[in-house]
Amino acid sequence: MNMQEAAEHADEILDGTFAAIKPTVHWTHGESTEGSCDVSRRRAVMTVISEARRGSFLGVVERYWKSQGYNQIGVSRNMKSPAMYFKTPDGFNVRLLIGDNGQAFFEVATPCVERSSVSPPASKTVGPNYAGKPIPDPNVHSDFWSSGGPVPSSSSIGS
Repeated sequence: MNMQEAAEHADEILDGTFAAIKPTVHWTHGESTEGSCDVSRRRAVMTVISEARRGSFLGVVERYWKSQGYNQIGVSRNMKSPAMYFKTPDGFNVRLLIGDNGQAFFEVATPCVERSSVSPPASKTVGPNYAGKPIPDPNVHSDFWSSGGPVPSSSSIGS
């Protein structure tokens, strides 16, 4: 596998993760970086994730990653910036961090692979694409993810 193929696989990991998040959230590409033999792909969620819903958001992602056979390698239970870290069976590191103002940040770091040129991510964002520019604070309201109330029963989620 070369760096371009690894970057494309990292994008597929992120695409699958975002497809599993219901209701859908708006997101933008973050900075993509290349090391001497690895690539990191990043995405920032533009939907406000309220403090009351952060645990649910983390739970949705955690259940999806575990269903894909990813192994949890770390967790930060810091209430201000909770995070979780997983490793895929093929050695990709995945991270979800909830930052300031309820903004969720995803990162997939590839293992060391054969050096090659790398194209920017091809996945189409949900909402404006801020790639190459400063990413603003989350600014999209979701009746579900931005709500300060308790999580409704699972039968009403996504209705």
